[in-house]
Amino acid sequence: MIHPDKVFRSVTLPELKEVARDIVSRLEEFNIWLFHGEMGAGKTTLIKEICREAGVAEAISSPTFSIINEYQAHNSTKIFHFDFYRIKLEIEAVDIGTEEYFYSGYPCFVEWPEKIPSLMPDRFAEVSIEVETYTQRTIAIALHDGKKEDRV
Repeated sequence: MIHPDKVFRSVTLPELKEVARDIVSRLEEFNIWLFHGEMGAGKTTLIKEICREAGVAEAISSPTFSIINEYQAHNSTKIFHFDFYRIKLEIEAVDIGTEEYFYSGYPCFVEWPEKIPSLMPDRFAEVSIEVETYTQRTIAIALHDGKKEDRV
C-alpha cells in the first residue's frame, strides 16, 4: 500500500490522458516510476499513454517477453519500459543491466517492481492501479524523495 500524493478516481480509458499528462509533467523530477496493480489492471495501457504524451511516435508494446523496451520521445529522450513479471530471480534483472538503466537519467517505467526490491534507487515514484469496475480504475501516485521515513 502506498501513501499517495495524488489520487485519480473512477478513471476510464479516455481519461487516462489526464493521468499520463500529470506523470509526464513530473519526469524531470522523478525518472524511476514503479507500477503496481494486479494482472490486467492496466499498467501497460497507462504506460503506453504516458509514452504517447511524452512524444513517442513508434508502436508501444508490453515488454513481457523481452523484459525491456526502449522508445524515443519527441526531444530525443530515451524511455525504458520494463516488465519483470517473468523473472524468477533478481539476478536476472542485474544481468540485463537494470541498475545502469535506472541511473542513466532517462525515464524508466517498471512493471512488477516487487520482483526486484533490492535494485530500487532511493528516489522514485510509485503508481498504484486498482480495479473499481470493468471500465474504471483508481490510480494513486506517490513520490519518494529518498528520505528513510518516506519508504513504505
